Amino acid sequence: MIDFGYTIWIPLIPILMFLFIGLTGHKYKPVISGYLGTLGLLTSAALSYYTAYQYFFNVGKVAGVYEKIIGFNVTWLRFTDTLHIDLGTLLDPISVMMLVVITTISLMVHIYSLGYMKGEKGFARFYAVLSLFSFSMLGLVLATNIFQMYIFWELVGVSSYLLISFYYEKPSAVAAGKKAFIVTRFADLGFLIGILMLSFITGTFDFKTLTDPNGAAIMQGGSAAFLGLSVMTWALLLIFIGGAGKSAMFPLHIWLPDAMEGPTPVSALIHAATMVVAGVYLVARLFTIFALSAPVALEIVGYVGGITSLFAAVIACTQNDIKRVLAFSTMSQIGYMMLALGVSGYGGEEGLGYMASMFHLFTHAMFKALLFLGAGAIIHAVHSNNMTDMGGLRKYLPWTNITFLIACLTIAGVPPLSGFWSKDEILVAAFEHNKFLFAIEFLVAGLTAFYMFRLYFNVFWGKDRHYHHAPHEAPPVMLFPLVFLAIASIFSGFIPFTSLVTSDGEAFHVGTEWIVAIPSVLIGLIGIAIAWIFYKKETAIPDKLASSFKLLYKGSLNKFYIDEIYLFVTKKIIFALISKPIAWFDRHVIDGFMNSIAFVTNFASEKIKGMQSGQLQQYAYVFVSGVVILAFVFIYLLKF
Repeated sequence: MIDFGYTIWIPLIPILMFLFIGLTGHKYKPVISGYLGTLGLLTSAALSYYTAYQYFFNVGKVAGVYEKIIGFNVTWLRFTDTLHIDLGTLLDPISVMMLVVITTISLMVHIYSLGYMKGEKGFARFYAVLSLFSFSMLGLVLATNIFQMYIFWELVGVSSYLLISFYYEKPSAVAAGKKAFIVTRFADLGFLIGILMLSFITGTFDFKTLTDPNGAAIMQGGSAAFLGLSVMTWALLLIFIGGAGKSAMFPLHIWLPDAMEGPTPVSALIHAATMVVAGVYLVARLFTIFALSAPVALEIVGYVGGITSLFAAVIACTQNDIKRVLAFSTMSQIGYMMLALGVSGYGGEEGLGYMASMFHLFTHAMFKALLFLGAGAIIHAVHSNNMTDMGGLRKYLPWTNITFLIACLTIAGVPPLSGFWSKDEILVAAFEHNKFLFAIEFLVAGLTAFYMFRLYFNVFWGKDRHYHHAPHEAPPVMLFPLVFLAIASIFSGFIPFTSLVTSDGEAFHVGTEWIVAIPSVLIGLIGIAIAWIFYKKETAIPDKLASSFKLLYKGSLNKFYIDEIYLFVTKKIIFALISKPIAWFDRHVIDGFMNSIAFVTNFASEKIKGMQSGQLQQYAYVFVSGVVILAFVFIYLLKF
């Protein structure tokens, strides 16, 4: 039996790199910080791959079931015998899978940034915060208990804020960082309340105890109810609010598009492959208790995922900023994963949706990181994010063109690329459990293919722009991650997830459901064909359609005015009608009352301070006068 105690070093190495680079980065050449950060992530990645190999192929299974293994654990705070906060590493199929995802994508971003961020002011700071983010995500997925997850959850929020607002001299970057931080903090308040409710019901924070299908925790909270829902259901819904905020689910999605203000490698790392899937991972981590104790909460997860997926896909069809298209694409794909969890049962083939969600999380990390890093290479070449400034770039950026095309085909679900296999399993799970959600995702499949190839044709085909300087291909240090992720996007779909990552740890077998697969491929090809007709060469068709469907087009272009609604509610209602009256009451009533007390006290003290003159004759006079007065009062009272 292998001792997995070494797994504590997987997150510890990045935090040591953060401290070292953060404290000493100014003392040597900036590029050395990049090399140190990359070397640290390479070490963590090597340990993660070794852990995955040992867990999945040597020691993870007991009696045919993948077990939860505690690699390292130390008790930090103990409240009762069962309720305590530990810090450690928990290894099971989804945490080991996430180790591979996080370290792989983070390593590629570290390597890519050596070229992309070269010469940037704050280069060492960038790599220091990248290491902090990697530490936070690794600590989150390895958490042995839900409170440890919450601690690292907040650290992820802090590090993402620092990365989004990296260009702190730009007001838009600062505003984007604050927006992300504030929105997710509101969501995390729900998460914290949910944690406290869950621990009160079950008497534990421990994941192994909480998710034991035969344990007492599963049966707790079922009888007590509030507004028609069990207390357990309310607790899990509040926890899901935290996940919805982190994963940018509707209506808590407004921070994600603005987060593109950060450097493009940050977008690939945080907002495509790791941070935004934290909400999916949270639901998956508690899936047993969701499925067996609160199926209503799980159903709500599915519907939120479906609505978000369609909403974001429609908006992506009209955006012109290349990174914002990918941001809304991320929202849509995360919605896919949430929907898959929502339509899943527990155990065996009933858990197909769970497996499909984790499968898509894995493949999406590869092709979406590739899309963002490819977008970075494009922006690096033309110095613009706007598609209207691009066109004909396939002649100038051949490697970027090929790898970006592979990513677009993958996300469009073209077989045999990885996106086809994972998306197909989600559609099958939805088809078997909820035809309405299946119809939504079937439509989204076509929209995804359309908006991704709208992006591709506008950038690499279309009209050849008159560039001030001839665009040039990215340097090898940036091309290597593109090629690596393109290969991963092609072949990661052949990983046997039904044997590795399942809802109950047991392997099961499913074949390709051609009744679902063929139509899903066809609608994807239709989306590609429409994009080909509209955008491969400049035509008037898109403008005519925009005019014909002016209301829908304008709404989609302006993100259906959700941001404006938030601003109206906060400024015109909360601030104007609630906050201002409260502030007036605080200043004029509360402060006025306290100021009046102070005034009376000062006035009285001014009048009586002369009594403390320090003159013995005056004190004797007052004393004798007091005695005389008391004597007269005493004599007067004796008469009665």
